[in-house]
Amino acid sequence: MALAITPTPISSPATSAKSGPTTTTLGPPPKFRVSATLAVNEVMDARRRRGEPVLPLGFGEVGLPVHPVLRDALASAVGRNCYGPVAGSATLRAAAASYWARRGLPTEPDSVVCGPGSKALLFALVAAIGGDVAVTEPSWVSYAAQASLAGATAHLVPSCAGPGNGGVPHAASLARVVAAARVQRRPIRAVIVTLPDNPTGTLATPAAVRALCAVAERHDLVIISDEIYRDLVYDDEPDFESPSSFSNERTVVTTGLSKNLALGGWRLGVARLPDTGYLGRELRDRVAAIASEIWSAPASPVQEAAAFAFSEPPEVVEHVARSRRLHAAVARAVARRFSAAGAAVSPPQAAFYVYPDFSPLANQLLRRHEITSDAGLAALLLRRYGVGVLPGSVFGEQDWRLRLRVATGMLYGDNEAQRATALAAADPCSLPWITASLDRLEEVLSDLLT
Repeated sequence: MALAITPTPISSPATSAKSGPTTTTLGPPPKFRVSATLAVNEVMDARRRRGEPVLPLGFGEVGLPVHPVLRDALASAVGRNCYGPVAGSATLRAAAASYWARRGLPTEPDSVVCGPGSKALLFALVAAIGGDVAVTEPSWVSYAAQASLAGATAHLVPSCAGPGNGGVPHAASLARVVAAARVQRRPIRAVIVTLPDNPTGTLATPAAVRALCAVAERHDLVIISDEIYRDLVYDDEPDFESPSSFSNERTVVTTGLSKNLALGGWRLGVARLPDTGYLGRELRDRVAAIASEIWSAPASPVQEAAAFAFSEPPEVVEHVARSRRLHAAVARAVARRFSAAGAAVSPPQAAFYVYPDFSPLANQLLRRHEITSDAGLAALLLRRYGVGVLPGSVFGEQDWRLRLRVATGMLYGDNEAQRATALAAADPCSLPWITASLDRLEEVLSDLLT
């Protein structure tokens, strides 16, 4: 759907001089603003530039240095300046296919489509599938926004109950929402899941994933499984199960380099499409057509470096393992601070997110600070203490639940040397700068609640 910009008639220079400057009118604005996860990072940067103390817990960036072998791979490819195939180079698609095959998902290179970040691929998939989408409540902020951009509606479905299980909707609730939407002539054709989950930092159980797949089979839904945090499930947590393991013929898997390898600025994502039947072929053609009109092809040098990364040489595997251990140590330490303050917190199982629930402290927050919403709580933490977090309501939660999304990946250091030291440390939480951040968080929570 084209964006129509309709200007007002432009007067002649003489008329303009008398009546003042003309204005241009636009169509209705989008139903969203700049992504909350990006906006909070800009707010924190502005506070830093003013010399104000900050505790950056809002932006989901990994905060780790690029491994030297990846820098070398990118540097050696800088001379590659051709567009290349829309779906991505043959080398990259083969490397991504081998990446999934090593994880028990046999993949043909022709079933892989590449893009400038998995975020762009997710939008292309929603647009290519057509119809409305179901997303988990809570879920990453961009799913609903991308559905709106594609002219669709995102239907929120509560996540599975119990500790963990974030990122996957409750199966019975999903079935009810799909049925109700079809009665209203708003057919839901896809469901987006996040394994493991942002914002909760938890991993849905295989039983929850299997139940989701059963509903998708019964109601003919395409499953879009965002697995960008897959390699960051903590070493002592249960094994990962993808919907592709149970319903391969209707599942699309997306991933990228921004989280496991801290390469957010490189913007490279890959999607694994079903490799049999009509759905896989049609989706590949549709996504490639959309890509050809939006990004043409991912940047060639980045594709070359990404192919090297997806081939997983030993240095890269070890780098990811070290980052996984660092994320686990710091996220769990942050979760303990919130739990000690009285918030309800599911233990994080992956990545670098903590999702504290302040509803057990609602009376204290109301009495001491007149707080009645998660946005009010996040605003108070920023204004009074310089602590940047995101309210759960931007992820689809009801604001009275007083839940916050806390991202810990920016606590690893203020410079390259500190971050490299944190990555190599046996006990990163004992490093002075990480200890200082943890102590500051403890002080803030104590002052907030006592």
